[in-house]
Amino acid sequence: MLSLFLVALASATLLPGGSEIWLARLWCLGEPVVWLWGVATLGNTLGSLTNVWLGRYARRFQHRRWFPATPQGLARAERWYHRLGEVSLLLSWLPVVGDPLTVLAGVFRLPWWRAVLWILVAKGGRYALVLLLAHHWLAPLC
Repeated sequence: MLSLFLVALASATLLPGGSEIWLARLWCLGEPVVWLWGVATLGNTLGSLTNVWLGRYARRFQHRRWFPATPQGLARAERWYHRLGEVSLLLSWLPVVGDPLTVLAGVFRLPWWRAVLWILVAKGGRYALVLLLAHHWLAPLC
C-alpha cells in the first residue's frame, strides 16, 4: 500500500507516474478495494496540493528572468482561471491539464480548504472509476 501511496503522490505532481496501472495491479492481487481507493485518493490529493503550494510561492519569482511565464501569459492565465473558477479543479485528474490547474489554484491564492475539497472530489472520482473499470474488464484476467 505504501508503494501505491508514493506512486499516486508522484503522479499528481509535475513528475510522471502511472498510478492507475499500479492501482489495477494491486486490485488484481486482491487488496481491499476501500483501502486501495483511500490510499490512492489520499496520495494523489496530497501530490496535487504540493502543486498548489508550489503555485502559492511561485509568483514571488515572476520578475526573475528564468520565470516560466511572461507577465502577459500570467495575466491571460488569470483571466482564464477566474472565468472558469475553482470548479476547474474538478479536471485536476486529467493528464497534462490537471497539474497546471492545481498550480494555478495556488498562484491565484485559492483558499486551502476549497482546493482540498475540489481536488479530493476529482481524485476520488477518478480512482473510483478506475476500480469500477478494473472490476468489469480485468476480473476475468486476474
